Amino acid sequence: MIKGTVRTSKINSFASIRACQPWRVIRAQTWLAGVLILLSFPSAFAESDFSAFWQKFKSAVIAGDKAAVAEMTKFPLSMPYEVKAVKNKENFLRRYNEIFKGEANAAQCFKSAEPHKESDRQYDIYCPFKETPKDRENAPIRFIFELTKGGWKFVGLDNINE
Repeated sequence: MIKGTVRTSKINSFASIRACQPWRVIRAQTWLAGVLILLSFPSAFAESDFSAFWQKFKSAVIAGDKAAVAEMTKFPLSMPYEVKAVKNKENFLRRYNEIFKGEANAAQCFKSAEPHKESDRQYDIYCPFKETPKDRENAPIRFIFELTKGGWKFVGLDNINE
């Protein structure tokens, strides 16, 4: 049997963890508390992110900036019943007028439209037919926006009457 003392290094000692500098523990606890607070309010951040996205998207549509609108769109873009989906950016640029000037005048509608929150990950904008632009009671043209891995994107157009 070998007699002697066994020494442990400061790094492996439980006592050294408990005796670490108190300011480090407080800083770590403060950081952890901050992260937990931020994680507990994901919908608040999603809403504010959507608001910023909506202002940018709305401005691009009103200005007729097709390229900017295309960059904020997820492909394939879903279209109304019996209308082919928009497969890619090139197809989107070709069909831009069909999407934003077809049944509804999106540029005119978006000036005063209020986003409707469907869920934490989806917002919709409802627009009236372009023949009846002031008829907000009958606004069946729905522009759909979703939170994707790349942020908020325009993902679909629908006529809820069909």
